[in-house]
Amino acid sequence: GDTAGCTFCHTSPEERCSTCHQRHQFNPAVARESEQCKTCHWGKDHRDWEAYDISIHGTVYQVNKWDPTQFDMSKKLADADYVGPTCQYCHMRGGHHNVQRLSTVYTSMGMSNADRGAPLWKEKRDTWVSVCDDCHSPRFARENLQAMDEACKDAGLKYTETFKVAENLMLDGMGEPMPKDLAPDWSGQH
Repeated sequence: GDTAGCTFCHTSPEERCSTCHQRHQFNPAVARESEQCKTCHWGKDHRDWEAYDISIHGTVYQVNKWDPTQFDMSKKLADADYVGPTCQYCHMRGGHHNVQRLSTVYTSMGMSNADRGAPLWKEKRDTWVSVCDDCHSPRFARENLQAMDEACKDAGLKYTETFKVAENLMLDGMGEPMPKDLAPDWSGQH
C-alpha cells in the first residue's frame, strides 16, 4: 500500500499538467481549488492537507469556497482577491507554476529548523514573509515564523528525548512492547 501510494504521486512530476489539471476537464478554475493539492499532499507521511484544512486559512476556505464573491476561481491567481488563501494562492503566487519556489522553509516533518543563517534560508524566509504580507503585516509574518522556529526546536528536543527513552528501554531488555512477564493475558501472539 505504501509503495503504491508513493509511486502514484512520485511518478507524477509537477511538470505534468494532469497532476493538477484534470485530464478530461482541463479547467484552470478547478486547478485553483485547494482540493487539487489533496490528491498527493495528505495522509500519514504528507499531512499538508490536514494541516491546511484545520488551520484558520483552511476553515475560511471551507466555509466560503462555494461563494464566488469570496473565492472567484475563474480569475487568474495574479488577479485573485480571495477572502483567505488557498494552497495555490500562496505556493503558486501570481500563477507561477513552480510550487517549490514558494515551499515551506522546514524539512523532515518540521524536525529540522531551517534558520541556520545561510543566505539560501534567509532568501526563502524573506520570500515566505513577503507572501504573508499580501494579507498580514511583515511583523505578524516574522513573529509567526519565529514561533514556528521555536516550535520546531521544541519538537526536535522531544523527538530526541523519545528516541533516547526507546534506546534505554532496549538496553534494559525492555524492547518487547508487552513482555510476557508483564502481561497476564498474553497468549503469545503479536
